[in-house]
Amino acid sequence: MEKYVIKGGVPLVGEVEIGGAKNAALAILAAATMTDETVYIDNMPDASDTNAMLQAIESIGAFVERTGRHSVKINASQIRNYTIENDYIKKIRASYYLLGALLGKYKQAGVALPGGCNIGLRPIDQHIKGFTALGAKVTIQDIIHAKADRLVGSHIYLDVVSVGATINIMMAAAMAEGKTIIENAAKEPHVVDFANFLNSMGANIKGAGTDVIRIVGTSKLHGTEYTIIPDQIEAGTFMLAAAATKGDITVKNVIPKHLESISAKLIEMGCQIHESDDAVRVVATKRLTNTHVKTLPYPGYPTDMQPQITVALGLASGISIVTESIFENRFRYVDELTRMGASIKVEGSTAIIEGVDKYTGATISAPDLRAGAALVIAALTAEGYSTVEDIKYIERGYEDFDQKLRELGAHIEKVDSDYDVQKFKLKNA
Repeated sequence: MEKYVIKGGVPLVGEVEIGGAKNAALAILAAATMTDETVYIDNMPDASDTNAMLQAIESIGAFVERTGRHSVKINASQIRNYTIENDYIKKIRASYYLLGALLGKYKQAGVALPGGCNIGLRPIDQHIKGFTALGAKVTIQDIIHAKADRLVGSHIYLDVVSVGATINIMMAAAMAEGKTIIENAAKEPHVVDFANFLNSMGANIKGAGTDVIRIVGTSKLHGTEYTIIPDQIEAGTFMLAAAATKGDITVKNVIPKHLESISAKLIEMGCQIHESDDAVRVVATKRLTNTHVKTLPYPGYPTDMQPQITVALGLASGISIVTESIFENRFRYVDELTRMGASIKVEGSTAIIEGVDKYTGATISAPDLRAGAALVIAALTAEGYSTVEDIKYIERGYEDFDQKLRELGAHIEKVDSDYDVQKFKLKNA
């Protein structure tokens, strides 16, 4: 088990390059199995979740070749097994994307119940509703099975906005007979990127990025070459790191439009934001000011950025309120933050934050992916030394996180669990 050891109190300054979007990559890798022709994917993040997805599709017979650290070649013409229940796929939430992909192409699929971070209930009832509307029969035991003699387009209204269900239904509908309409669809950037990927394979999808998506099914998809969009959440994490540490970071290789809800909150908190075509610079020269945040589906403030802004607001003047409207178990990190000196009271889905002057170093544990990244930010601002354990969660979605932070001036090292932290303290005294 590895951990981060951190000496805080240094403003982060410099430039950081953002990788491909993990959430887009997972769906795109699954959909690469929907053609017998070769698919080339570039700007793929080298994170444990994407690697688990590649191992899973390889386990059912697809040819997978890493042509570079961030590029892969996939040919799924030899898939003969439509059930995936290996250990790789049980580790990640996005395993359910293989249901839509295999159901769309082969009219049958079986996938082990999804894993991922414990941030609350993430039911797949809307996925099942969509598959059923297209003509599939779905059963659930330890494995989710979906099967259909034929898939036929349908009019599907999602009861709640769900990124996963929107993407999964798009996959199945792309190879169904006739037209499908998805209403109340998710509008996140990676939903649009995914639709663009399917269209590059010959699908007919219109309306991605709006709440109504229209799909005309096709019997066959073809190979493609595709570059994944930059990761909105990785970019936002470094933007909040600049704010919390009173730093000056230029976040490069981004689409500023995707970051508007984050930029708007940082401006409210007193940061300076400078945008260019593919970069956003965040400058924080003074203590942050309080604000209120409510997580919402895109284009609202992202739930995946809630822990990071809570950490920053914990150091802001005045009282801030953060309301989590997407997941009900997303404040599990607050106990760890309180041990560092934060003054936060959680009442149901709301955190009431009274800003403190500083955090103090402590040994803390990452409860999930985004909270883990947020706790690293807290440690970087803290007085003294911190140890962040269970960093396996952080590595599910961030590539070279510690290295990128070091290049911005952070005192952080990834070490084994039995590492003597005293060595780090002597080195960074």
